[in-house]
Amino acid sequence: MSSSQDPRHEADRDAYIEADEAEEIFNRDEDHPMESDPEDEDQAMFEQEITLQNDSCAHFDVHSDSVFCIAQHPIHNNIVITGSGDDTSYIFDSTPRDERPLLPQSYESNPQPKGERQSLTPIAKLDGHTDTVNAVTFTEPKGEYVVTAGLDGRLRAWRDTTPQLTGLAWEFVAESQEVEEINWVAVCPCRNDADEEKRNVVAIGASDGSTWVFRINHHDAAEPISMIQTFFQHTASCTAGAWTPDGNLLATVSEDGSFYVYDVWGAAAAAGISYSAGTSAVVGLTADDQRFAVEGGLYSIAISPGGGIAAVGGAEGHIRVIGLPRLTSAGGSKAKGASNQAASGASATGTIVAALQAQGDGIETLSFSSPPLTLLAAGSVDGSIALFDAAHRFAVRRHIRDAHEGAAVVKVEFLQTRLPIGASNRPAAPVTQGRPWLLTSVGMDGVVRRWDARGGTAAAANGLLKEWKGHFGLSETAEGEQSGGIMAFVQGFDGKRVVTAGDDGIALVFEE
Repeated sequence: MSSSQDPRHEADRDAYIEADEAEEIFNRDEDHPMESDPEDEDQAMFEQEITLQNDSCAHFDVHSDSVFCIAQHPIHNNIVITGSGDDTSYIFDSTPRDERPLLPQSYESNPQPKGERQSLTPIAKLDGHTDTVNAVTFTEPKGEYVVTAGLDGRLRAWRDTTPQLTGLAWEFVAESQEVEEINWVAVCPCRNDADEEKRNVVAIGASDGSTWVFRINHHDAAEPISMIQTFFQHTASCTAGAWTPDGNLLATVSEDGSFYVYDVWGAAAAAGISYSAGTSAVVGLTADDQRFAVEGGLYSIAISPGGGIAAVGGAEGHIRVIGLPRLTSAGGSKAKGASNQAASGASATGTIVAALQAQGDGIETLSFSSPPLTLLAAGSVDGSIALFDAAHRFAVRRHIRDAHEGAAVVKVEFLQTRLPIGASNRPAAPVTQGRPWLLTSVGMDGVVRRWDARGGTAAAANGLLKEWKGHFGLSETAEGEQSGGIMAFVQGFDGKRVVTAGDDGIALVFEE
């Protein structure tokens, strides 16, 4: 007879359980976490902190909010500007302290003592915005001005007051406010001081769909920021824009799925190229054309180094490649009509050259390689990078599915093959750095990665050459919002130094 059946034990029956019941309860209790001691939690946090990897050689942490944008001086690549959610911008020298020559007394009179690495020192604080600064740039050809643009709709300009335009002293010039919110700023390429009409010119795209072109000139006391052109073809927010390399045409895209290319200076009209019906654009494509339609809109754009084609990226991994008018021949002279365009090898103006979809989510960023490579890189919200070969009908050369471990790819950029311009009145000749195949990418995982776009046995798996860590990756805040990752970067013309803009409020400097 079991103890549960024995009358002698009836009074104590509730104090005993069956063996199988005991095993069940024991297993369930084993899965319950034990309450941790506060000292254990502190120790765990400490251990996590000391295992964080930081590959940077310098940092700038003066901002009090996320850093959303970054740009570098066209001549002095070490001079960098950042824009932040704290409504301010800072200009600073990205050169690590131990690599700097002796600095002028007026620039940094109190060097930091040895010990814990100190933040890089600001050269100038640029304020005056009342909302996030989400776009910044230096003007070309010499970086004479720097402009900041914000979600407050303000475009503000400062000028370099140093005699040799060294970028070490800045003075406020003026501001302009024509729209409610500015989404992006793009500087007009200008090769030398003699190209007066394109000198110190920038374009902006606004949340109301409009596009504006301004010239900065502090010598014009009546209108130091003068309006050159305005365009109102888009019916929804203008999400991205880019100039052709010669600075003649400005291409823009929108949430409404439209794409326009504007003849800002009249060069296309002078070459006998007509405008799209009812617009002031030499190319106009909208979602009404089912071959071009991308449901969900367009958000990124890139133009090939030769200026012959543009790639636009949008929702669900869709990319469209479009032919552009070629206004100059290889020798730099004006082209005369469509026959010369065909002879130069450019696609017919406005032709949809390719419709691509290799990735599963929005295309955040696009970049063309420089010759002799013919590649187009696309970074997606799905965390992948796709490489398309323009010389072979944009066939997929490689699809790096886990380029940023499932986190959105924010920016990809091939290394430039042209040295900075503006140092003289002569156009700078193309100078090959020997690494046009070098592709840099950043993502919401907080990592900078370098890829060999050629692939083959010389490269590691998927072409990964190097990665740098230091920023926090994407995480969820106490309010349920996501934060972290890298929002933008610059890498100079030789690619040996990368400076990042982090959602963690820090700019990091990485060197090869």
